Amino acid sequence: MILINLLPHREAARKRRRETFYATLGLSALAGGVIAGAIFLWYAAQISTQQDRNLVLQNENKRLDAQIKDIANLQAEIAALRARQQAVEDLQADRNMPVHLMNELTRQLPDGVYVTNVKQDNQVVTLQGVAQSNERVSELLRNLGNKSPWLSRPELIEIVASSVALSPRDQRRVANFTMRVRLLRASEAQKAPPIPAVPASSPSIPAKS
Repeated sequence: MILINLLPHREAARKRRRETFYATLGLSALAGGVIAGAIFLWYAAQISTQQDRNLVLQNENKRLDAQIKDIANLQAEIAALRARQQAVEDLQADRNMPVHLMNELTRQLPDGVYVTNVKQDNQVVTLQGVAQSNERVSELLRNLGNKSPWLSRPELIEIVASSVALSPRDQRRVANFTMRVRLLRASEAQKAPPIPAVPASSPSIPAKS
């Protein structure tokens, strides 16, 4: 016996395929929503964790900034105390500077040189005097610059030739000079390099007449 299906089977198959497609589409949309929600929650958790870390870092930065400020203030106080200590030490050392100056002048003045005036302004000493010749003034400059641990940087300001009457018939040519030299403090004298050897001779200084 032959069976003949007179129902619209093609329409039924299309309907089944359509229903399957819609069901698959719905399941895909549901799965995509679940995955998107999970990713959103994961990122939200990561952002929250990072925000908590940032908050901790900000609090630590504020605490460190306060400590740095305290350290800066402490360093400023230490620097001020050191400056005061150095000022007190300089004052104590300056009390002996005139003594060192007189001692060095006594030691370094060559024969034939006489100091007539000494003026001190802080660490700068101005000397005025009379020498028998320009060579004596040169020797004094060499002594002050090379042989003295307390005096440095001698500078000749002026030298003028003149005559001195020893008697009505005896007149001598002399050199009136003015020079400047720096008097060292005790701390500077201790840091100064060793005194080098003095050269045998140096050229004479021309005098103004």
